Amino acid sequence: MARWKLSCRNSTAIAIGLPLFLSPSLRAQDAPAPPTAPVTAPAQTMVVLGSATPVPLAESPRPVVVLPVKPMELFAATPLDLLRQDSSVFLEQRGAGGAQSDLVLQGGSFEQTLVLLNGFRINDAQTSHHNLDLPLPMEAMNSIQVLEGAGSTLHGVDALSGVVDFLTAAPDRDSLRLRLGEGSFQANEESLLAAATRRRWSGRITADRNFSTGFMVDRDYRNQDASAESWNASRFGVTDLLFAGSDRSFGANQFYGDYPSWERTKGLFASIRQELGSRTVAAFAFRRHTDDYVLVRGDPAIYENNHTDGSWQASLRHTLTFHKTSALLVGLEGDGDSIRSFNFSAGVTSFALGIHARNRGAGYIDLDLRPAQKPWSFSAGAREEIFSGGALAVFSPQLSASLRVAARFKLRASGGYGFRIPTYTDLYYSDPVTRGDPNLKPESAWSGDLGADWASIRRLTLSVTAFYSQQHNTIDYVRANSTQPWQAANLNGLRFAGADSTLTWLASKSQTVRISWTGLSGAQGALRGLESEYVFNYPVQNLHATWTAQLGRALTVTNMVQLAQRYQQSVYPVWNLALTHDAGRLRPYLRLTNLSNTGYHEISGVAMPPREIMGGFALEIGK
Repeated sequence: MARWKLSCRNSTAIAIGLPLFLSPSLRAQDAPAPPTAPVTAPAQTMVVLGSATPVPLAESPRPVVVLPVKPMELFAATPLDLLRQDSSVFLEQRGAGGAQSDLVLQGGSFEQTLVLLNGFRINDAQTSHHNLDLPLPMEAMNSIQVLEGAGSTLHGVDALSGVVDFLTAAPDRDSLRLRLGEGSFQANEESLLAAATRRRWSGRITADRNFSTGFMVDRDYRNQDASAESWNASRFGVTDLLFAGSDRSFGANQFYGDYPSWERTKGLFASIRQELGSRTVAAFAFRRHTDDYVLVRGDPAIYENNHTDGSWQASLRHTLTFHKTSALLVGLEGDGDSIRSFNFSAGVTSFALGIHARNRGAGYIDLDLRPAQKPWSFSAGAREEIFSGGALAVFSPQLSASLRVAARFKLRASGGYGFRIPTYTDLYYSDPVTRGDPNLKPESAWSGDLGADWASIRRLTLSVTAFYSQQHNTIDYVRANSTQPWQAANLNGLRFAGADSTLTWLASKSQTVRISWTGLSGAQGALRGLESEYVFNYPVQNLHATWTAQLGRALTVTNMVQLAQRYQQSVYPVWNLALTHDAGRLRPYLRLTNLSNTGYHEISGVAMPPREIMGGFALEIGK
C-alpha cells in the first residue's frame, strides 16, 4: 500500500492513500478536513474540492478526478502529462516543455477553468493563457484534483466549467533525490528534491529546469522552477509556509499568428495557511507575474509588450460539525488584482493594457448532510460575491446528492452556477490582429450532471457521467472573415451537452487496463456566421486507453493511446510509452512521446512535436 502524506491548503487538508497497482488516476469526489501534524495520513482517498467536509472516494456526489503524482514522477516530464491521463481533461498545448498551455473541461473555454495551488488561486489577471504557468516544480506536488462542473460556490470567480487543484504534502522522511535526463532536439531535464522531518516540523526544497532547441525554428524553450515549503505543528495547529518561483522563456512561432515571436514569463508566489484550532483556518497568498512578449524575435523595436500583474487573496473558514458525520462550513474571502502594462513600437512607448486594479469580497455557506448508517447524502451551498465599487454582485448556489442503491452501486447528481470576469487582455488589449472590449460583461453558466459508479467483485469498476451547461454572455474573440481582426465579444445561446465514462480493469496484481471516453455536443447558433477563435476548439471525441504492467518487482511499462477529434477537425492518434524502474537508489527511466509520429494540432495553426525520446535516471538517497 502506498503511503501518502498530509497536504495542507487554505480550506483544509487532503490525505490520499492508493494501492500502487491501481490505475494512475482515480475518479473521486470532494471535501476538506482539518490536519493535525505533518505525519503520514491514513490509507484512504479523500478529496478537497467542492464540499465542506472530507468525503471518501466512494461516497461523494460530485465528479472529481484524482491524479497521484508521486508514483508517476518518472513517467511524466511535467504535471500536464499527468492531466492527460483522463479524457475529461483536454489540454490545448503549444509544444513541449509545458510552455503556454491551456486546459478545457466539459466544453468550456480555457478561460472558464479555475486553477489552484493548495487551494490558492493561480488564474492570471492579465490573460488566461497563463493559468497553467505554475510557479513550483512537479517534485513538490503530491496530487492533482480536477472538479468537473461549476465550482464558484466554494471557489469563486473563474470556476465556471471546473476547478483544478495542484496539491503539495508534508514529507514523511528525510530524503534527497536528483534526476537527470536527455532526449530529442537537445532536450535536457534536471531536478532536485531535499526533504527533512523532525518531531513537529518538516520541510522540503525543490528545483527543476528543462530546455530544448525545439523541434522546429523558433520553438526552443527553457523553464526553471524552485520552491521551499515548511510545515510546523503548534498548539494552535499546523502552519504551512510556501515560497515558489518560475522563469520560462520560449520561442512562440505560430502561437499568436504567423510571426516568429518570442516570450518570457516570470512568476513569484508566497502563501501562509494557519490553523486556529481544529475547526478554523486562516490563509493569505500573494502572486506576481510578468510577461515580456516580442512580436519578431531578435528585433523588439518592431513591437514589444511588457505586462506586470499582481494579486492577493485572504480567506477565513470555520466548520461546525453535528451528528458526527454532518457539517456546516462558513467562509469569508477577499481578493484583489492589478496590472501595469506597456508596449514599445518604433521607439514609441505607450499603454498596452494600461494601469488598472480591482478588488472583490465574498461570503459563503455550505451544508453537508451525511446521516450515519444512511445510504444517502445531500449538500447545499450559496455564495455572494461583491466587486469593488458595488457595481456588480453575483449569487452562486450549488446542490448535490448521492444515493447508494446497493453495496457496489451509487447514483449521484449535482448542479450549480459558475461565473467568470474578463481578464485585462479581454478588456483592453489592442493590436492590428486582436482587439479587446472594455464593455465586456462577465460570463456565467448553469450546469448540472447525473452519474453512476459501479464496482464489481472481479476487479472491474465503471463510472459514467452525463452533463449539461447553459452559458450566458460567453466571452470569445470573433470575426467575419480572415481579413478582419479578432474582436472580443459576448456571445449568447451557447449550450453544451456531453458524457464521459471510465472503465478500469485490474487484470491481475501487476496489470491495469483503463479506458476513458468523453463526448461533447455544442450549440453553435450564437456565432451567427462569425468565426470563433477559442470557444469552438473543444473536443467532440476524446478517448484515452492506458495499459500499465509491472514486470518484476519495480519495472513498470505504461502504454497510453489517445484518439481525439476537435470540433470540425479530423481524428488524430497519439501513442506514448514509458518504462520506469522506481526502486533502489538508482532509478532509470525511458519515455517515448508521440511514438506514432502523428502530425496534429491541439490549437489551430500551432504544430505539436513529432516523435521524441527522453531517457535518464533518478538518484534516491533517504532513510
